[in-house]
Amino acid sequence: MKYISRTVWILSLVSLFTDTASEMLYPVMPVYLKSIGFSVVLIGILEGVAEATAGLSKGYFGKRSDLSGNRVPFVQAGYALSAISKPMLAFFVYPLWIFFSRTIDRLGKGIRTGARDAILSDEATTQTKGKVFGFHRSMDTLGAVLGPLFALIYLYYHPGNYKALFIIAFAPGLLAVTSTFFLKRKKGITGTSKVSVPFFSFLKYWKVSPPEYRKLVTGLLIFTLFNSSDVFLLLKIKQSGLSDTMVIGAYIFYNLVYALFAFPVGIIADNIGLKKIFIGGLALFAIVYFGMAVNTHFYWFFVLFFIYGVYASATEGISKAWISNISNKKEVATAIGTYAGLQSICAMLASSLTGILWYSFGSTTAFTITGMATVFVIIYLLIILRRK
Repeated sequence: MKYISRTVWILSLVSLFTDTASEMLYPVMPVYLKSIGFSVVLIGILEGVAEATAGLSKGYFGKRSDLSGNRVPFVQAGYALSAISKPMLAFFVYPLWIFFSRTIDRLGKGIRTGARDAILSDEATTQTKGKVFGFHRSMDTLGAVLGPLFALIYLYYHPGNYKALFIIAFAPGLLAVTSTFFLKRKKGITGTSKVSVPFFSFLKYWKVSPPEYRKLVTGLLIFTLFNSSDVFLLLKIKQSGLSDTMVIGAYIFYNLVYALFAFPVGIIADNIGLKKIFIGGLALFAIVYFGMAVNTHFYWFFVLFFIYGVYASATEGISKAWISNISNKKEVATAIGTYAGLQSICAMLASSLTGILWYSFGSTTAFTITGMATVFVIIYLLIILRRK
């Protein structure tokens, strides 16, 4: 564990607290939104717009972070906005206000992500990127276990009282913000924080980025275009007859698997290659979506969520480690942010498209199309790897 530095520990704890707050609400969000009048299409659009806000701001603030040379203020501001957004959702019940509150939360994620990932990259070597990013994802996802678990216990004693959860979620969010003040700026780092940065200037990085970066990100974006919000997986099992408690339980189980596997998968990735692990993760994703398209049995849903947890551990942290390895050290936040900005557009389309497909043709069609698109991405990446 010598490669897990003090800074990595702090950032991991901050993410744990934040995810505890966010994931306390995530599994009940679709149920809550439907209870105040949101349709499945509107839920899809909401999630798409929210993720678009996060992604586009990741690119902009990632670029600003690289230019300033100071990552910590971006991390602090980002986590603060996300913490503030939680109680807002309890008081604003009209659609436009819900959109505003959710956007504030995602804007906070956009501000902090590029800078945080750049700090993690600086704390690792090329040979330990999988371990460092895997450890961070493991701690982050542990919060996604604790949050829904608390929600499950709370709703058992207070069924249907969703609004109180949004207020309670402010507490771990505040702990996260407090923890960021233990981060220290590295000495000898200089930047140009006063330089004017147009909002979409980060997109220029695409033209000057390494060819390997463009090839990889192209495949990732095609995948994202069909990878909708996890809300649709929860809606699927809810429609299959599972109670609110079982839906939350399935989500907790998924995140527990993710948390347990992220670190060891990162270690394996450093040994056998980030690319092999990532492609294997995509294969698992395809299996899950094909399975979701046809399955209606309670036990098989938990098998699929187990596979889904392993998929997440093999892709989310691994993709960032992979991108950071093929990018200039001084442009890591911009590289990850540019990918996130382009990804956000695809994510917005993916959630909206899935909502429309589900509404028009049913969940089976929506999930089958996603699975087929993932197989195409796997073939594309294998061809790219073979050429290299």
